[in-house]
Amino acid sequence: MASVPLDPHPRSRVARVLLSYARRRHGDLQPAAAAANHSGVLIANGLLETAVEKRWHVLDPHLKWLAVQASASAIGCSWCTDYGYYLGSQDGIEVRKMRDVPRWRDSDAYDDRERLVLEYAERATATPADVDDDLSDRLAEHFSVEERVELAAWVALESYRSRFNAGLGLMSQGFSASCSLA
Repeated sequence: MASVPLDPHPRSRVARVLLSYARRRHGDLQPAAAAANHSGVLIANGLLETAVEKRWHVLDPHLKWLAVQASASAIGCSWCTDYGYYLGSQDGIEVRKMRDVPRWRDSDAYDDRERLVLEYAERATATPADVDDDLSDRLAEHFSVEERVELAAWVALESYRSRFNAGLGLMSQGFSASCSLA
């Protein structure tokens, strides 16, 4: 259960306007309602997510999705994992790939590049991060510098999102049920 109010009608005018905008664009998302308790956090999150949406397009979208899901899974954020399944189904990610992210090492659903992204996301999300020279060298064999920077940014952003949500007790909203996933 959320440890902060998820009031759909916050008192702050700025929060009401921004939350209304977020609802129109993305639906009724608990992280936005939680952030609406602090206008500065809500504004900063909105600016960051808008910049990401507009400017982070170097990495293949399916690889980005895998990195984000692996990070959310490593942190254990049920909200992010649930919403991620929904987004993956909307973006055409194979169901088997969506289901196997937490057990990617034992799955034959992924190619070598996907496995590398999953390994990186998991190891970069660890505390402390565990990205050694060997992993960096293997990434450099498959990805440009710009792709590697964006990959690192996606993992860091999802770590922020997942820790924000998990830290406030936000749980799955049932998005995955709409795409027939457990």
